[in-house]
Amino acid sequence: MSDQSKSGLFRLIKGMSPSEKRYFKLFTSKEGGPMNKKFIRLFDLMDQQEIYCESAILKKESSFLPAQMSNLKAHLYKRILQSLRLFDGSNIRDIQIRELIDHSQILYKRSHYDQCVRMLQKAKKMAHKYNNLELLLEVYKWEKQVLSQTVGKGNQERVNDIIAQVRQVNNQINNINSFSNILVKLNALYVRKGFARNQKDFEAVNLILQELPSYVEDSLSFYEKLHLYNLLVDYYFFIQDFEKGCTYSQKWVDLFEYDHQISLHLDSYLKGLNHLMTAQYKLLRYHDFLNNHRRMKSIHHLSGVELDPNTQLKLQKYIYSHLFNKFFMVGDFEIGVNLFSRIQPELERFIHLLDKHSRLIMYYKIACLYFGDQRFNQAVKWLYRIINTEEEDIREDVHSFARILNLICHFEMGHMDVIPYYLRSTYRYLSKKDDLQQFQRYILDFIKQLERNMTHMVLIGQFQSLRNQLLTLVDNPYEKRAFIYFDIISWLESRIQGRKVGEIIKDKAQSRILVPQPY
Repeated sequence: MSDQSKSGLFRLIKGMSPSEKRYFKLFTSKEGGPMNKKFIRLFDLMDQQEIYCESAILKKESSFLPAQMSNLKAHLYKRILQSLRLFDGSNIRDIQIRELIDHSQILYKRSHYDQCVRMLQKAKKMAHKYNNLELLLEVYKWEKQVLSQTVGKGNQERVNDIIAQVRQVNNQINNINSFSNILVKLNALYVRKGFARNQKDFEAVNLILQELPSYVEDSLSFYEKLHLYNLLVDYYFFIQDFEKGCTYSQKWVDLFEYDHQISLHLDSYLKGLNHLMTAQYKLLRYHDFLNNHRRMKSIHHLSGVELDPNTQLKLQKYIYSHLFNKFFMVGDFEIGVNLFSRIQPELERFIHLLDKHSRLIMYYKIACLYFGDQRFNQAVKWLYRIINTEEEDIREDVHSFARILNLICHFEMGHMDVIPYYLRSTYRYLSKKDDLQQFQRYILDFIKQLERNMTHMVLIGQFQSLRNQLLTLVDNPYEKRAFIYFDIISWLESRIQGRKVGEIIKDKAQSRILVPQPY
């Protein structure tokens, strides 16, 4: 197995719950035999490790030969998945529906057509309930097979009814596929570039959107609307139209009118709620944001809600991310840093489980939190995690602004001797990524002109000049994206007024929203 597969096996074992581990051992030991004992022994040895080390396993178990390990791990991986399938089978709806279809196929081949029909009816009912259109088509396929083997009153009506239902489902699937295809293309563009930077990006995303099929929104099914709203939210976020992004995020969340719908589609509901809160954060709708954050944190109290490991991880990611956003909105950087200091060990372990894109965003948020509290040395440590990563093609915009924020941090710490090096490095990166816009030029030119022995009055004049330059870009459709990543205007005002940046942001927050209640 490849190193990635080895890592996958280790992470699979470490991510299992105690009950899943017990079930695996029972499942494997039932079959007996020396090979199954080896599986259990290897499983236990890997489970005992904090960091995977094959040489340590070989030292502890002399019966394992190095030449056998690759095969042994491959079969252990397969055996664990088999046990998890049986363990979770009663909770995974798709597996339940497929099992009913499999049973009906067995009955069909034995010519038990009446029993086959009853089994298909159960499968159809479940597929309808959980909006699984692909499996619904599979049910219709077998219903047509059964009809071809039976003759009875009303057969023609049943045939016509099935054909009409198949057409309806196919239309829905075609719409969903069209929406999801466009969504995947948008996501690929966003994960690489971030928000639209220029006319070229805007034209690229609108070219993708031209593939959108014609539709009547009110006539769409639940799942069609779900995919459409997801697509439109991503599109409006990409072009920084957060007002419309908020509108469609709200429509997305409103699809889940009842608690039972949330429990049936928990992952989709949480994703929609996350997008809604992101839009509210960008639009500074503090109280709506705060209410939804409480709603998100209490989701596990809803009737019928069960969190699998994947959903639990996403929920934690959303909660942490929006907790940071809350601090940014009201300037509570000191409170945020103190909280982060308490939960850092737990958060570090959590961040390690995230995908590369989410990990990058989390690093940047933590760096901004430290920057807002004027702990520039700590901010730089988190920014270096972004700058030094090999994943430069993920969120090029975040990489760009991490480098700019890093420059500002070194200026704040008085590291004037390293400024020329970081300036050259940042210029090179921005030029290579075609991300050297007016906003970046103003900041880089400002830093380039700074001198070690510059008088206080001259320095204040430079800050005021940069602030005036940047304010001209606030309403520029492409330049304004820069203010999403970092409130540099408030930072400049803090330097001009000789106050903390958190105090400036708090003053602005109080003029936009009521004084926030304790969180």
